[in-house]
Amino acid sequence: MITLQHTGTPAVVREPAAWALAQVLLLGVVAATAGLGPMGWAAGLAYGFATWAFLGYGMQRHGTRSLGPADRVTLARGLMVGAVTALVADRAGQDVPVALVVTLAAVALSLDWVDGQVARRTGTSTALGARFDMEVDAFLILVLSAYVAVHMGPWVLAIGLMRYVFVAASWRFRWMNAPLPASYARKVVAAVQGIFLVVAASGLLPFASVLVGLALASLVWSFGRDVLWLRTTSAVAVGQSRHV
Repeated sequence: MITLQHTGTPAVVREPAAWALAQVLLLGVVAATAGLGPMGWAAGLAYGFATWAFLGYGMQRHGTRSLGPADRVTLARGLMVGAVTALVADRAGQDVPVALVVTLAAVALSLDWVDGQVARRTGTSTALGARFDMEVDAFLILVLSAYVAVHMGPWVLAIGLMRYVFVAASWRFRWMNAPLPASYARKVVAAVQGIFLVVAASGLLPFASVLVGLALASLVWSFGRDVLWLRTTSAVAVGQSRHV
């Protein structure tokens, strides 16, 4: 989980723009070493701009003047996610430099543990930091699932899209917006998605599709359990209000 240090006064946010520039520089390095065409540049730049806009808006809304160390770890792995996005989009999953994609994705996943440790040791967790951390994770899973789907079939996309379907459903069904209780199992399932997709992307295991299938099954179970809990809790709350 990443954290954002708060001040009481809204301020013009410059640091997200600096990180957006860092994203452009990293894309330049990728282009010079592995090659990057117009589609890759467009996807990478769109990702960088979206990150800048999302984080800049969030910081201004929460009156945050500067980022903490854990936030910068998350942004660093976000840069890697941007590079993976550009590489996968550039070649539509074909002839992608697999070693580079796998390395960047694996480092980004590993740093998720690092920023969590930094956040806990500094004791400065915030809702905005947690949300940004989750969005970076979710988008990496979406990009990896799109890449693996090229080789295993479109069913793999369900892994990357499920979280976004859940969010879209919450716009229609307000009871899905209730906060969920903390769950260690949910964290394990989320971690499994990234690990298994990276293994599948590497092409090192002959039966990687089995791992991806298990990842999808665990994700369906996790989301299904959460939706059932939210629905049950909502029904109980409605029942209690009617008896008041």
